[in-house]
Amino acid sequence: MSQQTHAFRAEVSEVLKLVIHSLYSHKEIFLRELISNASDALDKLRFKAITDKELLGDDPTLEIRIHLDKEAKTLRIEDTGIGMTEAELVEGLGTIAHSGSRRFLEQMAASATSNDGKKDLNLIGQFGVGFYSAYLVADRVEVVTRGAGAEAPAFRWASEAKDSFTLEPAEKAKRGTEITLHLKGGEEEYLDPWAIKELVTRYSDYVAYPIKLDGEQINQAKAPWQRPKGEITDEQYEELYKHLTHDFEPPLARTHFRVEGGQDLVGLLYIPKHPPFDLHDPRRPRGVRLFVKRVFVMDDCEEIVPQWLRFVRGLVDSDDLPLNVSRELLQDSRVLEAIRKQVTKKTLDLLAEIAKDRPEDYLTFWKAFGGVLKEGLALGDPEHKTRLAELLRFESSKSAGEAGKDAPVVSLAEYFARMPLKQPAIYYLQGESRRALEGSPYLEALHAHGYEVLFMTDAVDAWAAEGLGEYQGKKLVSAMRADLKIEEPDAAKKEESSKIEASLKPLCERVQKVLAAKVKEVKLSERLVDSPACLSLGVGATPPMIEKILRERGKAPPAPKRVFEINPKHALIQCLGKMARSTPEQPRLDEWIELLYEQALLTEGAAVEDPNRFARQVASLLTEVARMAAGT
Repeated sequence: MSQQTHAFRAEVSEVLKLVIHSLYSHKEIFLRELISNASDALDKLRFKAITDKELLGDDPTLEIRIHLDKEAKTLRIEDTGIGMTEAELVEGLGTIAHSGSRRFLEQMAASATSNDGKKDLNLIGQFGVGFYSAYLVADRVEVVTRGAGAEAPAFRWASEAKDSFTLEPAEKAKRGTEITLHLKGGEEEYLDPWAIKELVTRYSDYVAYPIKLDGEQINQAKAPWQRPKGEITDEQYEELYKHLTHDFEPPLARTHFRVEGGQDLVGLLYIPKHPPFDLHDPRRPRGVRLFVKRVFVMDDCEEIVPQWLRFVRGLVDSDDLPLNVSRELLQDSRVLEAIRKQVTKKTLDLLAEIAKDRPEDYLTFWKAFGGVLKEGLALGDPEHKTRLAELLRFESSKSAGEAGKDAPVVSLAEYFARMPLKQPAIYYLQGESRRALEGSPYLEALHAHGYEVLFMTDAVDAWAAEGLGEYQGKKLVSAMRADLKIEEPDAAKKEESSKIEASLKPLCERVQKVLAAKVKEVKLSERLVDSPACLSLGVGATPPMIEKILRERGKAPPAPKRVFEINPKHALIQCLGKMARSTPEQPRLDEWIELLYEQALLTEGAAVEDPNRFARQVASLLTEVARMAAGT
């Protein structure tokens, strides 16, 4: 095979141009990224060698080496790890983790918009583009690699970060990868041994393999999570987090724990400040790194972390699992089940601590990951229901914020503490936004009684509320339910209601006839104060927001019929009632009933079936009223 030239994919060229021309601050992170990649290659070899000793050959050394050549102006980083095949070179360094490059560019554009046009270098490394940080300081990069195994060939990859790269056979005596950076003019500081030592100490001291600079080891090379907490600085915790996650920002919180006795394990868990771009992608790897007796076993061990804690990052190091553990073994492991319980408990302990002692930080967490946490209730996890209930936060009808700011959120404990003694339940209303809910007709009678209503605006909320069921003995009740009972009427009110019901009976019968195909029943409403009508949910009916979500996913349920409630005290209903009694032949009555129904559809957050017809009916009605007002 002679030298071949390959064109980069379009997204790769865009990323390279962005790295070279737009990113300037924190250029030194290239060393962290390349050392992190080398560490991963060593982790993979160490794990595979558990079952295939031949991969190590006659050289069991696992280390990272840095070589500086001031005369040639090159910096070389070499590892004795798993190495790469020809296909892995083309795929890994020519496509930038597939969709990761496109996502990276999208996030960079968003970052520039939200940060006064400044590009956010913090994002590099989160999308599989960490290798390309080398071009922050180099104008040419060469990679020589040989896969582990006696017969593996070696290859050379090289590029000047333009539109293509070259690939050719190479000579390399032993396994591993070496990356040579031909430094740009003005980047000579990275040829200074003291500068490299300082960067390794700052960013990579925690790496579990020796990092040697021209033969001298410059890092501690000890698993930091095995050291006592008092010996680890905040900076070291942060850099280990960045190594594990490629997140440039420090985490929001962490917990470092050791469990001894029935099982022996050490865990180090972090809560990020911001969600990843693919948090809700079911294909996204989740979980934490798993080590067994300090030996790396696998990334993203999802069996350790429940789905509803998938935002947690970090690692677990167990002394009780076998080194050759597989995913099949993990799925039926009592040890792992016990580890999962510990990880879940420690994470909930950490979140409760933040909520109690650092409410502003908890609000940051809640905005980023609250919707995910609520999945623990939606998925029906009874073991943790009580603890999750204390961590929930919602906007409510009594938590209006200042202009331009997010409204405050309330906990269920706060809501419960300020409930009137006579309030029979905890009320909530679901919709797409606070703005869509604030003027809802479903709130009118609850407001009149001084009852607070929780606003639930996440897609998961309906299932979460159902999963929770009650709090402190009070049931959670949707304000949209047709069977909503706010108070029991006295004898006088019952007598008055009977008279009104009799007078509006012709109208109710007419409405039932006109809307027979659309509504389950027609009833006089006890919940409405200012609005003429609304649609409420019968037993087992799906809330409109959930219907919309399911429809968008191609899983729309059969359209349920709502209960159509009319307000007997509203002037419009009284006029229509009089019309139904005295002039039932009025041709416009059916049209007005349909308008009333479609208006109720809009207020519940649903769409009308025929928007054009609805617009024409409204225009016709307005024209008629305008003519009456003008006397024409």
